[in-house]
Amino acid sequence: MKRRDIVLGLGATTLLTACGQSQAPGIATSKTQRFEWKMVTTWPKNFPGLGSAAEYLANAIGEMSGGRLTIRVYGAGERVPALETFDAVSRGAAEMGHGAAYYWKGKSPAAPFFTAIPFGLTAQEMNGWLYFGGGLELWRELYDGFNLVPFEAGNTGTQMGGWFRDPINSLADLKGVKMRIPGLGGEVMKKIGVTTVNIPGGELFTALQTGTIDATEWVGPYNDLAFGLHKAAKNYYYPGWQEPGPTLEAIVNKDAWNTLPEDLQAIVSYACQATGSQMLAEYAARNQQALQTLVNEHGVKLQAFPDDVMAALREASDEVLEELIANDAFSRKVYDSYEAYRMRVEQSTRIMEQAYLNSRELP
Repeated sequence: MKRRDIVLGLGATTLLTACGQSQAPGIATSKTQRFEWKMVTTWPKNFPGLGSAAEYLANAIGEMSGGRLTIRVYGAGERVPALETFDAVSRGAAEMGHGAAYYWKGKSPAAPFFTAIPFGLTAQEMNGWLYFGGGLELWRELYDGFNLVPFEAGNTGTQMGGWFRDPINSLADLKGVKMRIPGLGGEVMKKIGVTTVNIPGGELFTALQTGTIDATEWVGPYNDLAFGLHKAAKNYYYPGWQEPGPTLEAIVNKDAWNTLPEDLQAIVSYACQATGSQMLAEYAARNQQALQTLVNEHGVKLQAFPDDVMAALREASDEVLEELIANDAFSRKVYDSYEAYRMRVEQSTRIMEQAYLNSRELP
């Protein structure tokens, strides 16, 4: 019997060798091979929340892989300009990137769906669509044409409406205002008479302070305080209708992705999810403290947008979406999935989260 086992074992080894699949050496190679990647980002290096999320992601991958996959993070402008992150990863100049899909609407009109849609999904709802509503599959279908694999890798939660040098008392006060606002939110603002631009975050303070722009939205109190935007404008508006649950992305060059063994691919995927959870928690913890600092120590005027402004923004948002899906077939495909999910989840959100939050306000 022992002789039979030896013969069978030798036969299996011979067969694997003949097929070019010597099992033991192959496994050893995949488990010991090391990869060194570069990650370019749209954020300033180590910027609170956004930039630190990229560092968290890189560190998590390095630790979870036991050092088999190490990633060096470059802030905006260190290796490529912020808004060239997508192209750099697509062509393989860097293996990985961290940013937001709505920056790339010039590449595809459907891209903003994977960050935020005006008056759309919250962070919790957005994750539900991505992971359980078909959103991630559509995202990867879209990016496949650019040689990229996208991952959800962060969310700030509902953002603020923006900073304005002059107060907004009615819809008329927005006419002719020059504002930095990316994505579909910028298209909506155009509809109501605002001149919009998209410039990197690192340039916002100077642009607002010098009057190059009259207003800007960035993120929320935690990040806006770090940028010192309160020194250039004192009127701070809410709610962040344009970004109710903005998803951040990690993008991986598809060729680089295909070189990774399956266990490292799994590590990248799960590290991205962990980054999303960690980042959302950080913003929930930090925003209120920063908001108190802005109001109590820096004299910021915290205000809600007037009712006529919100009504006009909602109407313009519907128009922008209708035009988008009428002119781009893939946007229509994504919208159909997004909207079907939104209508399903809206009821449970209303009777669970929203009803509870309303009751918490009662005396």
